[in-house]
Formats: sequence, C-alpha cells, structure tokens
Amino acid sequence: MTVHVDFCGEIHPVGTDEPLVIGRDGALTIDDNPYLHRRFLEVSRHGGITWLTNVGTRLSATIADGDGLMNAWLAPGAQLPVVFPRALVWFTAGPTTYEFEIVQDEPAYVPTVAEPTAAGETTIGRVAFTTDQRLLMVALAEDVLRRGNRGSGTVLSSADAATRLGWTLTKFNRKLDNVCDKLTKTGVRGLYGDSSKIASNRRARLVEYAVAARLVTRDDLELLDARPVSRED
Repeated sequence: MTVHVDFCGEIHPVGTDEPLVIGRDGALTIDDNPYLHRRFLEVSRHGGITWLTNVGTRLSATIADGDGLMNAWLAPGAQLPVVFPRALVWFTAGPTTYEFEIVQDEPAYVPTVAEPTAAGETTIGRVAFTTDQRLLMVALAEDVLRRGNRGSGTVLSSADAATRLGWTLTKFNRKLDNVCDKLTKTGVRGLYGDSSKIASNRRARLVEYAVAARLVTRDDLELLDARPVSRED
C-alpha cells in the first residue's frame, strides 16, 4: 500500500518507519503562521492502517472522506484511522484555514447527493437549510472554495461577510446563530464554546464542517455571483 499527503501540489510520501509531521517545523512545513503549532498533525502507518494524530495542544482539525459521506473533528491528543482512498483535512490557525489531502489505494465510496425540497430548501441527510442560510455558509467559505486547490484560504469576518451579502451585521449574526444552532442539534461539535473565542472559532469551524460535509461546494458560488446586493435590517 502506498500513502502520500498532497499539499498545494507538493507530494509527501508516508512511510512505515516514521510519521510524517505536519506543522510550522514539520517535515511538511505548512506555513510560518505564528498561530500554528510547530508539530501539529502526524500521518503514520502501522498495523496495516493509516492514522492521523493531533499532537498539538490547542488547534483541532476536521477530516472527511473524498465524497463528504463522513467527517470527524480531531481534537488535541486524538487519533483517527484513515480508511478512505482520499481523505481531506482542514484546520484553522489564526485567520487562515488550510487544507491538505491524504491519498491511499483503498476502495472508493458513493458520494452523498443533496435533494432539493419543494419549499426551496436543501436537505443534506437530516439537515435542511434555507436559501439565506446557504448564502451565509457560501459567503464565509468563499475564499476557501474559490482557490480551487489544496492550500490556504481566509474565512471572512462577520462584518465582511455581511457586507458581501448586503445584509446588516445584526441580520448576519442572527442567521449565523440559526445555522450553528441547527447543526449543533444534529451533533456537530465546535460551533459553541467559550464566549471570548466563539466569534472567530465558530466561523472557522462552520467553514471546515460545511466544506467537509459538502453542505457548500464550488458550484454554490454562483449563488453569490448571481445575487443582487440589497440592504436589510
């Protein structure tokens, strides 16, 4: 079995002798971002299984299979077996969200298909989102979706995302609360927490989850491009 990590087109093989360390000072040096751990994630192979381990102390990562059927939140100290032919990993350090891919020769899975409803909502699994809720997620994830390759992107601030949508900040925050509450009730973690960190952390976590679970894709960018800008209270 061969395993490698793809970051921005750079291929890093994962052997069985030692883990591939990802971070500010790892074998795969992501960035000189001071918010990023020197050693954050490790990709290793043992017992015939590929593993992703969070060896950091503060940051978490989101991992999903290539088709968005499964995603998990990898907290500090946690370890997860990677059993998919393609696994995508996202994490956020400061204002920047990063993405890389773990590739191995395993069987493929069937992708999830979103089903439109008569009420103009989109249902993915058991979660239904209104058009405004989808627009909010697309606006926050726009830079991550537009870059088109594995690498880094920026999650907009609430004020910038509200401006992008032509909404007031009050309306944006209300709808952000609604989306986070809806996902939290389905078991998604990391969208609520300490009040001093919630504003930035939940936007980043929402983007990671929305992209990983295919709640929004590059095709949804047309919702922003075709939308007339209007101001609402």
